[in-house]
Amino acid sequence: MNNTTETENICGLKRSDFQTTIGGKQTDLYILKNSQGNEVAITNYGGAIVAIMVPDKNGKHANVIQGHDNIQDVINSPEPYLSTLVGRYGNRICKGQFQLNGKVYHLPINNGPNCLHGGKRGYNAKVWEALQMNAQALVLKYTSPYGEEGFSGEVKVTVEYSFTDDNELVIEYMAKTNKKTVINLTSHGFFSLAGIANPTPTIDNLECEINADFYLPIDDTSIPTGEIRMVKGTPFDFRSPKPVGQDIDADDEQIKNGAGYDHCFVLNKAEEGELSFAAKIKEPVSGRTMEVYTTEPGVQVYTDNWADGYKGQNGATFPRRSAICFEAQHFPDSPNRPYFPSVVLNPGEEYTQKTVYKFGVSL
Repeated sequence: MNNTTETENICGLKRSDFQTTIGGKQTDLYILKNSQGNEVAITNYGGAIVAIMVPDKNGKHANVIQGHDNIQDVINSPEPYLSTLVGRYGNRICKGQFQLNGKVYHLPINNGPNCLHGGKRGYNAKVWEALQMNAQALVLKYTSPYGEEGFSGEVKVTVEYSFTDDNELVIEYMAKTNKKTVINLTSHGFFSLAGIANPTPTIDNLECEINADFYLPIDDTSIPTGEIRMVKGTPFDFRSPKPVGQDIDADDEQIKNGAGYDHCFVLNKAEEGELSFAAKIKEPVSGRTMEVYTTEPGVQVYTDNWADGYKGQNGATFPRRSAICFEAQHFPDSPNRPYFPSVVLNPGEEYTQKTVYKFGVSL
């Protein structure tokens, strides 16, 4: 079901440009539209969000997430995780190996010496079964077979996107396994609140607040050192709003290790698993805002440090640091850090996660 015709779409994307067959499975484009006339466009290839159309303080719509305008460009993107779902394990696992039940599991090495975002063909590169429930909700399903990318257990994953009348993009995840495994799912949205353009503006002037007293330092291969460090007195202190660019090139070992921000922030929580405020950004020119709420213990903040100006949708280009990502998740390399919150999923249990991206304007 796709009850929005192409002529009605303010994102300007054509459904036919996203339709192809991969391994016998159909790809497509799905448009969610709320009562305010705002839109979210998603393809079932990797669950990539290709458009979020929301107004600025003057009521002018723009796409505030980076994406492509056809399926081939999504598949062949220079940024393979561009606003996609990520799994089976979001973020990095040191040297692509971990131990579970006394057995050592070996994963593909695809990021320096480490495994990143589930391996060489993670959930971002899969065609998901899709069902649009109504004008505001889309359900994606994928069964990850036993041994896929080296992980144990067959895992059945369901992800539901809903776009509320309050301009909240709600992403809910559920997963079950038939054998003990590890799991860490997220959505890797590349947000550009100024609106994508040629070139898309830098995020340096974005005002950013992150509800975290601690963050995870990383080594020079972007693996957590194991320390949980206070943000106070460091470039990672976003407890009060400040421009993203203020300390992004600071003379700081952690900034250098991440080539900017590419770190997991330990979110302040009253209780484990509660849906609570994680972060907020405001774009000063357009007045657009985005708030992030999540049940997850952490959020990986990535400031698009490796983009090179590659081509996106409708003539837009994506230079270095033209987007910011808030990847709600468990901590990187958790399978090798027993004192991090557990990422183990057992048969009979259900993995759940909920993250909300709420869009607004500040005059």
